[in-house]
Amino acid sequence: MLVHPSGVDVSGSALRFLSAELRQHRRELGSRWRRLTPGRQALPTLAHLRNGHPCAQLAAGFGVGTAAAYRYVAEAVDLLAALAPALEEAARTASAKALVLLDGTLLPIDRIAADRPFCSGKHKKHGMNVQVPADPFGRLLWASPALPGAVHDVRAARENVILGMLANVGITYWADKGHRGAGGTVRIPYWGRWETLSDGRKTVNRSHTKIRALVERAVAALKSWRLLRKLRCSTTRITSLVQAVLTLHLVSSGR
Repeated sequence: MLVHPSGVDVSGSALRFLSAELRQHRRELGSRWRRLTPGRQALPTLAHLRNGHPCAQLAAGFGVGTAAAYRYVAEAVDLLAALAPALEEAARTASAKALVLLDGTLLPIDRIAADRPFCSGKHKKHGMNVQVPADPFGRLLWASPALPGAVHDVRAARENVILGMLANVGITYWADKGHRGAGGTVRIPYWGRWETLSDGRKTVNRSHTKIRALVERAVAALKSWRLLRKLRCSTTRITSLVQAVLTLHLVSSGR
């Protein structure tokens, strides 16, 4: 395998943060020596998450075995996932906002047609459903655990307790028609075909769309970590990957 220098478009603060956490983690474990230093372990983890490089490529570039590269990356991902903010913490942050924007996104996975629970009828592809709340400026606040793509948005929001948590803190959240029937403090567009809606309801729906459109910034921020654009791992690992990306995104943006 040929090896060449490459770049990772991640802020230095993310590398320093992960290196420090790995160093502390090794102290707690009592690790005396490893092939890669904490900084060198953090770098392939960032390359894996940001650029989607497989462990075989990372192993060749850092001079370790493929199995060792996988263990290094998995350890760092689990550590980052454990540092991700809980929903309660995100709700406290959201309570200071005028409103919350909520959207569901599908993270594509490599599955076959027989894997029906993972097939999204809306997107016509296999994936995992992740609910993404954002502030009024479209900044990512949190990312939910991943559920099979066949799970509808409103059911995913209920199972992840997002609806109840936001209602408890009295936050109004704006969502699309996929969250119809959520109740509580949710605001969705008027239901019905465009040509059958009154002029007043059409105006309301246009305003709703303009406000809610900013949530796409949060979805784009999540998927700027290219690994999440096409996941080729066990579905049991996807929640940890999403939470790890959330942690790094918040660190990189100074939050």
